[in-house]
Amino acid sequence: MAERNLGTKQRLESRSLGVAMWGNLFMALAGLVAGVLSNSNAILMDGLFSLIGFGSALLARRITGRINAGPDKARPLGYAADEAIFSTFRALSLLGLLLFAVTNAIRNIYNYIAGMTPEPLNFAPMIFYFTIIALTCAVLWAFHYFTWRRTGKASAILRLEAKAALFDGVITVAAGAGLAAIYYFRDGPLAPIAPVGDSVIVLMLCLLAIGSYVREFRGGLGELAGASANPAYVATARRALRPSISEDGGILRDMSVTKLGRTFLVMVYYDPGRPVSAADIDTLNLRMIRDARQALEGADVYLVITQYPRRWPEELNPYGSD
Repeated sequence: MAERNLGTKQRLESRSLGVAMWGNLFMALAGLVAGVLSNSNAILMDGLFSLIGFGSALLARRITGRINAGPDKARPLGYAADEAIFSTFRALSLLGLLLFAVTNAIRNIYNYIAGMTPEPLNFAPMIFYFTIIALTCAVLWAFHYFTWRRTGKASAILRLEAKAALFDGVITVAAGAGLAAIYYFRDGPLAPIAPVGDSVIVLMLCLLAIGSYVREFRGGLGELAGASANPAYVATARRALRPSISEDGGILRDMSVTKLGRTFLVMVYYDPGRPVSAADIDTLNLRMIRDARQALEGADVYLVITQYPRRWPEELNPYGSD
């Protein structure tokens, strides 16, 4: 039953990423063509976002096919890290695009202040572009979001794709509203900035978005560095393992929880307080894994039999004192 559920989740995730791949390719081509026809940097930036989305969805489909493969000779700890690596560098690529767009917008504004007049915008293609792309982003967001919910809210890849589709849609709507305002008020209150209104919109949208992708990047780096998971996850794991520890009668010396992609690694430092066999430890470890997975999907438990917590006492510390 568990294997069948896992296969269903993988199929749903793969289907969602396939929709993301072709949807982003369509938006990328539309953005590049509309950007050239309209002389709009905002639309070109939108198209480049979608092009990155196409490449990331293509890569993500490969990654999700093996995330749950488990440990093997090549990867003794399994393939869970691939999801964290993907999410981190996806956020980094988007940050790079944002910084490029900000630099280009600032350069255009500076050139305008210095006396260089940019090419005028062609507003005719924009109406069709913004309408079609906004609807496409809404469909992609809904598809990813509801697939993420159906698969147990465990996939960081689907969560990031849904977030990217939502942000792309927000950018599209905001850019369309800003360019519409410039069109209607280019001879009125917005006349001073109308020639570079496109660059002003790009600059504002990028500055608003940078914080979100910085948080995604830092979160991915934290997972790759093995940082402790959110305290709420630690508390959940502790509650889940309390019954098995209580029944066994030993002492919990320490516990750590780290998150890597959609998996949680729970390290339990446990003192049985009595002689135990390897079979006893295996039985206890397997029960802990089952209990942990009831509370944290994808959790794994490493049971360490020891009389010490995660850090050796200073008099025994093989790494030396600080």
